[in-house]
Amino acid sequence: MMDPTLQERAGKIRLLVLDVDGVLTDGRLYFDNAGNEMKAFNSRDGLGMKALQRSGIEVAIITGRNSVIVAQRMAQLDIRHVYQGREDKLNAFTHLLDTTGLDAEQVCFAGDDWLDLPVLFRAGLAISVADADDYVKEHVHWVTQRNGGEGAVREICNLLLAAQGKDKMILDEILAS
Repeated sequence: MMDPTLQERAGKIRLLVLDVDGVLTDGRLYFDNAGNEMKAFNSRDGLGMKALQRSGIEVAIITGRNSVIVAQRMAQLDIRHVYQGREDKLNAFTHLLDTTGLDAEQVCFAGDDWLDLPVLFRAGLAISVADADDYVKEHVHWVTQRNGGEGAVREICNLLLAAQGKDKMILDEILAS
Protein backbone atom coordinates (compact mmCIF):
# COMPACT_ATOMS: atom_id res chain seq x y z
CA MET A 1 0.00 0.00 0.00
CA MET A 2 1.22 3.45 -0.93
CA ASP A 3 1.09 6.22 1.65
CA PRO A 4 -2.13 8.20 0.91
CA THR A 5 -0.36 11.59 0.94
CA LEU A 6 2.31 10.31 -1.44
CA GLN A 7 -0.35 8.78 -3.69
CA GLU A 8 -2.26 12.06 -3.79
CA ARG A 9 0.86 14.02 -4.77
CA ALA A 10 1.94 11.41 -7.32
CA GLY A 11 -1.56 11.26 -8.77
CA LYS A 12 -1.31 14.92 -9.87
CA ILE A 13 1.99 14.58 -11.74
CA ARG A 14 2.03 15.37 -15.47
CA LEU A 15 5.78 15.97 -15.80
CA LEU A 16 8.80 14.21 -14.31
CA VAL A 17 11.94 16.37 -14.20
CA LEU A 18 15.26 14.69 -13.50
CA ASP A 19 18.74 15.78 -12.59
CA VAL A 20 21.36 13.74 -14.45
CA ASP A 21 24.59 13.26 -12.46
CA GLY A 22 23.69 11.33 -9.34
CA VAL A 23 20.12 10.54 -10.41
CA LEU A 24 20.22 9.14 -13.96
CA THR A 25 23.88 8.20 -13.43
CA ASP A 26 25.85 7.09 -10.40
CA GLY A 27 27.27 10.60 -10.06
CA ARG A 28 30.81 9.67 -10.96
CA LEU A 29 32.44 11.56 -13.83
CA TYR A 30 34.40 9.36 -16.23
CA PHE A 31 37.04 10.75 -18.60
CA ASP A 32 39.41 8.92 -20.93
CA ASN A 33 43.02 9.99 -21.59
CA ALA A 34 41.86 12.25 -24.41
CA GLY A 35 39.47 14.08 -22.08
CA ASN A 36 36.34 12.51 -23.53
CA GLU A 37 33.52 12.21 -21.02
CA MET A 38 31.66 8.94 -20.53
CA LYS A 39 28.45 8.22 -18.63
CA ALA A 40 26.57 5.03 -17.90
CA PHE A 41 22.77 5.04 -18.00
CA ASN A 42 20.54 2.28 -16.68
CA SER A 43 18.41 0.76 -19.46
CA ARG A 44 15.58 0.05 -17.00
CA ASP A 45 15.41 3.76 -16.22
CA GLY A 46 15.01 4.37 -19.96
CA LEU A 47 12.16 1.88 -20.21
CA GLY A 48 10.46 3.55 -17.25
CA MET A 49 10.75 6.98 -18.87
CA LYS A 50 9.32 5.62 -22.13
CA ALA A 51 6.43 4.05 -20.17
CA LEU A 52 5.68 7.42 -18.56
CA GLN A 53 5.63 9.08 -21.94
CA ARG A 54 3.26 6.41 -23.29
CA SER A 55 0.96 7.05 -20.36
CA GLY A 56 0.85 10.80 -21.00
CA ILE A 57 3.42 11.95 -18.44
CA GLU A 58 6.22 14.02 -19.99
CA VAL A 59 9.86 13.76 -18.94
CA ALA A 60 12.40 16.59 -18.80
CA ILE A 61 16.02 17.04 -17.75
CA ILE A 62 17.63 19.88 -15.82
CA THR A 63 21.35 19.41 -15.22
CA GLY A 64 24.19 21.66 -14.16
CA ARG A 65 26.66 20.16 -16.62
CA ASN A 66 26.82 20.17 -20.41
CA SER A 67 27.29 16.83 -22.09
CA VAL A 68 26.94 15.57 -25.64
CA ILE A 69 26.27 12.13 -24.17
CA VAL A 70 23.24 13.43 -22.26
CA ALA A 71 21.90 15.12 -25.40
CA GLN A 72 22.31 11.87 -27.33
CA ARG A 73 20.62 9.73 -24.67
CA MET A 74 17.71 12.13 -24.28
CA ALA A 75 17.25 12.21 -28.07
CA GLN A 76 17.12 8.38 -28.05
CA LEU A 77 14.34 8.60 -25.45
CA ASP A 78 12.46 11.37 -27.32
CA ILE A 79 12.79 13.75 -24.38
CA ARG A 80 12.11 17.24 -25.74
CA HIS A 81 12.80 19.39 -22.69
CA VAL A 82 16.53 19.20 -21.98
CA TYR A 83 18.18 21.98 -19.97
CA GLN A 84 21.95 21.55 -19.72
CA GLY A 85 24.59 23.76 -18.11
CA ARG A 86 22.00 25.16 -15.72
CA GLU A 87 23.41 25.56 -12.22
CA ASP A 88 20.46 27.88 -11.54
CA LYS A 89 18.01 25.03 -11.83
CA LEU A 90 15.09 27.03 -10.46
CA ASN A 91 15.33 29.42 -13.41
CA ALA A 92 15.23 26.47 -15.82
CA PHE A 93 12.34 24.95 -13.85
CA THR A 94 10.35 28.19 -14.05
CA HIS A 95 10.99 28.35 -17.81
CA LEU A 96 9.84 24.75 -18.13
CA LEU A 97 6.60 25.54 -16.27
CA ASP A 98 6.01 28.49 -18.59
CA THR A 99 6.74 26.35 -21.66
CA THR A 100 4.47 23.46 -20.64
CA GLY A 101 1.74 25.52 -18.99
CA LEU A 102 1.86 23.27 -15.92
CA ASP A 103 1.68 24.28 -12.28
CA ALA A 104 4.51 23.28 -9.94
CA GLU A 105 2.18 20.86 -8.11
CA GLN A 106 1.86 18.88 -11.37
CA VAL A 107 5.62 18.33 -11.51
CA CYS A 108 7.80 15.74 -9.83
CA PHE A 109 11.47 16.63 -9.51
CA ALA A 110 14.18 14.14 -8.59
CA GLY A 111 17.54 15.40 -7.38
CA ASP A 112 20.44 14.36 -5.20
CA ASP A 113 22.46 17.39 -4.11
CA TRP A 114 22.32 20.97 -2.85
CA LEU A 115 21.94 22.57 -6.30
CA ASP A 116 18.64 20.68 -6.62
CA LEU A 117 17.10 22.06 -3.41
CA PRO A 118 15.47 25.20 -4.87
CA VAL A 119 13.51 23.05 -7.33
CA LEU A 120 12.82 20.31 -4.79
CA PHE A 121 11.27 22.93 -2.50
CA ARG A 122 8.98 24.11 -5.31
CA ALA A 123 7.93 20.83 -6.98
CA GLY A 124 4.62 19.20 -6.16
CA LEU A 125 6.44 15.92 -5.56
CA ALA A 126 10.09 16.13 -4.47
CA ILE A 127 12.13 12.92 -4.63
CA SER A 128 15.74 12.05 -3.93
CA VAL A 129 17.69 8.89 -4.63
CA ALA A 130 18.90 6.64 -1.81
CA ASP A 131 22.50 7.86 -1.99
CA ALA A 132 21.61 11.57 -2.14
CA ASP A 133 23.11 14.10 0.24
CA ASP A 134 21.59 13.64 3.72
CA TYR A 135 20.28 17.21 3.89
CA VAL A 136 18.50 16.71 0.56
CA LYS A 137 16.91 13.46 1.75
CA GLU A 138 15.55 15.25 4.82
CA HIS A 139 13.70 17.76 2.64
CA VAL A 140 11.88 15.60 0.08
CA HIS A 141 8.55 13.81 0.03
CA TRP A 142 10.01 10.41 -0.89
CA VAL A 143 13.42 8.69 -1.13
CA THR A 144 14.02 5.80 -3.54
CA GLN A 145 15.44 2.51 -2.30
CA ARG A 146 17.95 2.41 -5.15
CA ASN A 147 20.94 4.65 -5.73
CA GLY A 148 21.27 7.05 -8.64
CA GLY A 149 22.20 5.26 -11.86
CA GLU A 150 21.14 1.92 -10.37
CA GLY A 151 17.43 1.94 -11.18
CA ALA A 152 16.26 4.79 -8.95
CA VAL A 153 14.55 6.53 -11.88
CA ARG A 154 12.69 3.33 -12.73
CA GLU A 155 11.41 3.27 -9.13
CA ILE A 156 10.14 6.81 -9.58
CA CYS A 157 8.46 5.93 -12.88
CA ASN A 158 6.83 2.87 -11.32
CA LEU A 159 5.60 4.97 -8.39
CA LEU A 160 3.98 7.53 -10.69
CA LEU A 161 2.40 4.88 -12.92
CA ALA A 162 1.02 2.96 -9.92
CA ALA A 163 -0.32 6.09 -8.22
CA GLN A 164 -2.23 6.97 -11.38
CA GLY A 165 -3.41 3.43 -12.08
CA LYS A 166 -1.49 3.34 -15.37
CA ASP A 167 1.01 0.60 -14.56
CA LYS A 168 -1.29 -2.27 -15.58
CA MET A 169 -2.22 -0.50 -18.82
CA ILE A 170 1.44 -0.14 -19.82
CA LEU A 171 2.23 -3.73 -18.87
CA ASP A 172 -0.80 -4.97 -20.85
CA GLU A 173 0.42 -3.00 -23.90
CA ILE A 174 3.86 -4.56 -23.62
CA LEU A 175 2.49 -8.08 -23.21
CA ALA A 176 0.11 -7.64 -26.16
CA SER A 177 2.89 -6.64 -28.56
